[in-house]
Parts: sequence; structure tokens; C-alpha cells
Amino acid sequence: MKVIKIGIAPQSEIRARILAIAKGELKPKPSDPKIWFTSMRSLSQVLSDENRALLAVIRLTKPESISHLSDLTGRKQGNLSRTLKTMSRYGLVKMERHNRFMRPVAQGERYQIMA
Repeated sequence: MKVIKIGIAPQSEIRARILAIAKGELKPKPSDPKIWFTSMRSLSQVLSDENRALLAVIRLTKPESISHLSDLTGRKQGNLSRTLKTMSRYGLVKMERHNRFMRPVAQGERYQIMA
């Protein structure tokens, strides 16, 4: 079971951390978060109840395309595409080319929030 570790910190701290890693001043530990949000509010918008349910559907059904996922969930493709793009930016979903369609793949099964 893959656990995605999520950190919450102000933008300035996230930026300083990234720069320290790039300069070689900080070596991230395997236990450190891989995904960062600037607030609980932004995290709660991306990992809302509805979006966590969407991730579960993706994990369980392994849809072949966004269209297929739309049929499974009853959500409109435009809305679904925007949601998946946001989740992809954060690394929660990976979009893979499958034949001529884009296929969403959930990247984790559980989420651990670290403040």
C-alpha cells in the first residue's frame, strides 16, 4: 500500500527548502513529504471528500480514459479534466497516454499529512 506523505508549510518555507535541496545544503529523508501545500484550506480543496472518492474510483476501476471515468462517476468531462490536472500538478494522479487517450492513474492509496 503506497502512502503519499503531504506537508503543509508557508510558501516561503517551501521555497527555502527547495533551494536548500538544489544547493545540496539539505538532503531530504525518505520519510519527508513529497507533496507540499501552503495551507490546510488548499489541501482540503484538492483532497475533498468528492476528490478522494474520485481517487478511489480510479484506483479500483483503472479507467481507460477520462471519458470512461466520466461515465463511471457521472461527472462532466470538463470538470473532471480540471480536477485531474490539479491532482496531477500535485502528484496525486499521473496522466498516462493509453492508445490515443489520456488515462488517469492514482499514485497512492493512503495520505499522511505532516505539518
